Amino acid sequence: MKKHIPNTITCLNLISGCIATYWAFCGIYYMALTFIVIGAVFDFFDGMSARLLNVSSPIGKELDSLADDITFGFAPSAIIFSFLYQNCAVANNCQLSTVNCQLMPFLAFIMAAFSALRLAKFNLDERQAMGFIGLPTPANALFWGSLIVGCGDWLTTLPYAPWIVLAGTFVSCYLLVSEIPMFALKFKTWGWQGNEIKYIFLVTCIPLLLLLGVSGLAAIIAWYVILSLVDNSHRKN
Repeated sequence: MKKHIPNTITCLNLISGCIATYWAFCGIYYMALTFIVIGAVFDFFDGMSARLLNVSSPIGKELDSLADDITFGFAPSAIIFSFLYQNCAVANNCQLSTVNCQLMPFLAFIMAAFSALRLAKFNLDERQAMGFIGLPTPANALFWGSLIVGCGDWLTTLPYAPWIVLAGTFVSCYLLVSEIPMFALKFKTWGWQGNEIKYIFLVTCIPLLLLLGVSGLAAIIAWYVILSLVDNSHRKN
C-alpha cells in the first residue's frame, strides 16, 4: 500500500496543474496561481514521501516529470496565452495587425515545450544533486503566475504590453534550458561560510513579500536568478 503513496501525491500535483490550466483559460489568474502553488506543495511532498518510505521507482520519476510539465509548464503557458489573448484585443495596447494579434498568444505555449526539455535534462543530468543547471520549472511557473496576478492590471496600461510579455517568455525559455548554475536551498551545514548566498536570499525574501504582496513572489524569483549569476561570477573569480 505504501508504495502507491508517492505516486498518488504526484497525481494530485498533476490534477492541480489541470485545474490551474482551466482557471488560466477562464482568465481567473489568482485561482490559476493558487493551484500552481498547491501543485508545488504536492511536488515537494511526493519526493519526500518516496524517500521516507523508501519506495522510489523509475515509474515515479517519469510520472513526476509528466506532472511537473502540466503544473509548471503548461499551466503558466496557459496564463500567458490568456493574458496575451485578452490584451491583444485592445488596439491601443497591441500595436499589431489583426492577424498577428490572433497568432501572437499561441507563442506562449513554447514555454511548455522548453519546460519539458528542462525536465528531461534534469532527469539525466547527474550534476544537479546540490544545485540546479538552469531555472527550475516550479520557480518559472510561480514567477509568471504571480507576475500576472500582481502586475497584470499595470501591464495592460503599457502600450507594448504583449511584446514585453512575449519577450519575457522567450527569456524564461532560455533560462529553463541554459547551462547557468543556480543554487538550491539545500544545506550540508548550517554555518554562514559556504551558505552566504542562501542566507542572503532567505532574509531578503521577507521584505519583498511584505512590500510587494503577490507580485513579491515574482520579484523573489527574479532576485534568485540575479543572485545565482552573482554567485557564479564570484566563484569564477
